[in-house]
Amino acid sequence: MLGNIILTVNIMTSMQLDIRQGIHVLTLTNTENGNENTLTTEVLNEYLTALDEVESYQGNTALMITCEHEKTFSTGINLDWLNAQNEAGKQQFSDLFNTVLCRIALLNAPTIACINGNAYAGGAILATAADYRVMRNDRGRFCFPEVNIKIPFTPVSRDTVRLLPNEKAYKDMVLTGVAYTGIECLERDLVRSIHPVNELQTAALELAIQLAQKDRYTYCHIRNGFRAAMAAHASRMGLNYIGDAPEEL
Repeated sequence: MLGNIILTVNIMTSMQLDIRQGIHVLTLTNTENGNENTLTTEVLNEYLTALDEVESYQGNTALMITCEHEKTFSTGINLDWLNAQNEAGKQQFSDLFNTVLCRIALLNAPTIACINGNAYAGGAILATAADYRVMRNDRGRFCFPEVNIKIPFTPVSRDTVRLLPNEKAYKDMVLTGVAYTGIECLERDLVRSIHPVNELQTAALELAIQLAQKDRYTYCHIRNGFRAAMAAHASRMGLNYIGDAPEEL
């Protein structure tokens, strides 16, 4: 589907990182036994491992995050797991989630979320951190249900949602928990394009290849300059990103 030459970089418990046509493709694979690519501390650490691989790659590339499950991209935090953690464990998870959001939002390469199915809560927030989103046109919804499950947004997750270009749309989403289909997301500029499932990953890869042709440093410097809130969070966390030093230009 995505080209004949595939270099597997890292096979992890909940995801796999490959290079296809020069693009890093992170495929979420934790969908067995009813799991829906939910988030735990272990899963977030695997995201960080994948992001480290992309950041250390020499030459132009982009990161595409996707899943090949028939209905699910990611439904966010594994709430049963989280509720079983002590306070220290919950804080560790929260800190890691904030770090992953900042790392994706300010990654030193273009980023695309290829939304093959339901993207809910933390899964939708992760997709929002990407530069672009493409979505399936016939199945799956994009939703921030935190108001209904009694989980307030953190400052980092709130500013991640604010990266979406349509303020009215994301205001309705966070205050009502409304879930939008791919068609509805396109109408509200929440995604760049929608596609039939058999064309979705090809379209996302083509966009990734197009973005990867840009000078990597210049692209990221420009993008990060428009993400001041995320950059401020990253600086407070001690994270490095392109454009973090005034003397760079």
